[in-house]
Amino acid sequence: MKYISTRSDKYKVDSAEAIKTGIAPDGGLFVPEEIPQVALGEIEGFASLSYAELAKKILSLYLTDYTDEELSDCVAGAYTSAKFESDEIAPLHKLDGKASVLELWHGPTCAFKDMALQILPHFLVKAIKKTGEDRDVIILVATSGDTGKAALEGFKDVKNTKIQVFYPVCGVSKIQKLQMATQDGSNVSVISVDGNFDDAQTGVKKIFGNEEYINEASDLGYVFSSANSINWGRLVPQIVYYFYAYSRLVKTGEIKCGDKINIVVPTGNFGNILAAYYAKEMGLCVDKLICASNQNNVLTDFIKTGVYDKNRKFETTISPSMDILISSNLERLLFHMSGKNFRLVKEYMTSLSENGKYSVDKDIFDKISSVFRAGYCDDEETKATIKSTFEKYNYTIDTHTAVAKNVYDKYTKETGDTTKTVIASTANPYKFNKAVLEAISDGELPEGEFELIDLLHQISGLDVPKSLAGLKSKFIRFNTTCAKDNLWSETKKFLTK
Repeated sequence: MKYISTRSDKYKVDSAEAIKTGIAPDGGLFVPEEIPQVALGEIEGFASLSYAELAKKILSLYLTDYTDEELSDCVAGAYTSAKFESDEIAPLHKLDGKASVLELWHGPTCAFKDMALQILPHFLVKAIKKTGEDRDVIILVATSGDTGKAALEGFKDVKNTKIQVFYPVCGVSKIQKLQMATQDGSNVSVISVDGNFDDAQTGVKKIFGNEEYINEASDLGYVFSSANSINWGRLVPQIVYYFYAYSRLVKTGEIKCGDKINIVVPTGNFGNILAAYYAKEMGLCVDKLICASNQNNVLTDFIKTGVYDKNRKFETTISPSMDILISSNLERLLFHMSGKNFRLVKEYMTSLSENGKYSVDKDIFDKISSVFRAGYCDDEETKATIKSTFEKYNYTIDTHTAVAKNVYDKYTKETGDTTKTVIASTANPYKFNKAVLEAISDGELPEGEFELIDLLHQISGLDVPKSLAGLKSKFIRFNTTCAKDNLWSETKKFLTK
């Protein structure tokens, strides 16, 4: 399996090279040259596999330059019950006769990003050796909250790597900020950015695309890479859990193998739902992919109109991991939907950079419309959905999962579609404790984060994750804020320490 860029035909590399570099030299994203296929009979057999066993099968279809032994080592190091506080790794919780919730937040940082970022360091360490790289890797990450902590936790003290995370100073929850600011590890750095997530993401991309910075880093003995979902090594593990969810529905008799399901995903950067698209294209029996957005509803508008326009007010919401107006992974979808027309994709991306918008051709729009549905909700609707889900099902969901549930409810009311549905649940409710408590508690709330955690435990009965409970005794290591145009100077300081 070779990987090519979304913006030119100049590059064709193995997966190890794509994972090591993160982004193509032309600024495009690496995509598989062909999407591997999985037969229905093989999907039926997945019901008997553990999560780790299934992960190895799916990953082996994409990472063909990794040996069987290397993949076994990667999977064994990532998906353990000790790390995920769950034997199932990604449990499927049945809500009612139609919908089930795929809990992707049982990992060490309590967010779905752990599903990929626990295995990416294993991929990367092996990629460094496989490509003959003699420089260390500096991983730069822009985060809207969850990716940063998950990447830090995955890469802490990993040999031959350094990792630096940039997050919007006012764009993450207090728990998310505490998780990053207290991160341990000798090779980590955390910087808050005076701006929003798009400012941080744009700043990191500018570093990757600046030849002068690349040369300076090389002179210091480093090569750039990314742990964001622009890196194929971050995206490919996410395909696994959609196959896993389907296999659990088959195993429990909710569906028969071959029945189609719908998948609802709360998303801002489009990576999580793109993984579901890849699963569908591989042969997973999926009918509709439902894209759920908060008030930053640029993706909803795009899927409904074919016009992507980021020229709008950036909203700070109670579902901050989705507070994004530049959805990087949409570029990969456009590449596939356009028949691998890299010239057209580059034209769209240039227009986005220069004008803040682009409009896709009718043929591409029709293809997208045949697969995707979209909707959004505001903060009040999000809280109302948390409340109604708690009261109806005695089940507590976080703010991002609530966005997905709200959009799903609107979709079924509008269409009457009764297809069995999987709702991707992306974060533990404790990460957004105040907003969740505002929805399900009638009393006055305490001010302190750990008092909020205690109260949420009392009301919901949900176990407090060990990693969040342990934050109380950790000290703040990182408290630097930089201007949105000053990221490289912070990186350079980090590399020369």
